[in-house]
Amino acid sequence: MASPSSALATQRPDLAASFMEFDMAMGASGFVAQRVMPIVEVAKAAGNFGLIPIEQLLMGRTTDRAPGSRYNSGTMTFLPATYSCKEHGWEEPVDDNEAQMYRDYFDLEQIAAVRAYRAVLENYEKRVAAAIFNTSTWTGASLTTAVGTPWSTVATATPAADVEAAAQKVFLNCGMWPNAVIMSRKTFRNVRNCVSVVDRIKYAGITDPRAGAITEAAIGQLFDLDNVIVAGSAKNTAIEGQAATLASIWADTNVMVCKIATDRDIRTPCIARTFHFGEDGSEVGGHTESYRDEARRSGIVRVRHQVDEKVLYVEAGHLLTNT
Repeated sequence: MASPSSALATQRPDLAASFMEFDMAMGASGFVAQRVMPIVEVAKAAGNFGLIPIEQLLMGRTTDRAPGSRYNSGTMTFLPATYSCKEHGWEEPVDDNEAQMYRDYFDLEQIAAVRAYRAVLENYEKRVAAAIFNTSTWTGASLTTAVGTPWSTVATATPAADVEAAAQKVFLNCGMWPNAVIMSRKTFRNVRNCVSVVDRIKYAGITDPRAGAITEAAIGQLFDLDNVIVAGSAKNTAIEGQAATLASIWADTNVMVCKIATDRDIRTPCIARTFHFGEDGSEVGGHTESYRDEARRSGIVRVRHQVDEKVLYVEAGHLLTNT
């Protein structure tokens, strides 16, 4: 028979509330997964949904009608698709003795919560980056292009022309114009130093063409895209105990030009979505709770969420490599 014990989890809204500022800091540090794959709330942890093929959305129809005749009509087919939200979480122990030893320096429980929160969001970011910067998903001339001159070659690179060519291919593939470009912070810094970009910025009315004055909004205007999504988050690829080896979560060699959703309506065609199942207490950014582990004489802080990241319309994106 099930019965409560000292390990029963307690909801911790007090710790979660403190993440309001931390969540803003995460965005400032370059976590962009939710912008790239906006959230769709689902009532079941796993299920089916219909995906209308691009050719069905764009199929031509004859609408003229002769007097006395019936109106033309048609049928629509869709592809069955599935999602399965997987639970992700991380726990951090707060030892009673250490909490007392270091209480004059910091709140150890709060530090544990921040560490757990970052672990969950960082892995979410990695999964989204791996799905979007995927040369196995985006393959073939209509879906991917290796740019001729890397954007790090600032003297001769042509980012605006490369993005424009990609945008044209997105339109030809899905009938929608892209509204976003996704790149790492390092790639963005290269872009704003490219001679071709600086020259065009000068003639766009920006009197100060120094790199620091060329903002994401200015690059968006140059590319004719509403969303310039710059991912600045880092990962440590070294094994535990070794000196840190840091790299961008979003590869510096790739750039995605795509149509992202700016709402939570599943009917809006876009490149990808995050399916979120919240009926078990999950929250998109991570649900915080704690319990007592007397065997370790510690409080345990846990952060968890239950999600599935899905690429929906491959045709809604064009991947640039060799950037």
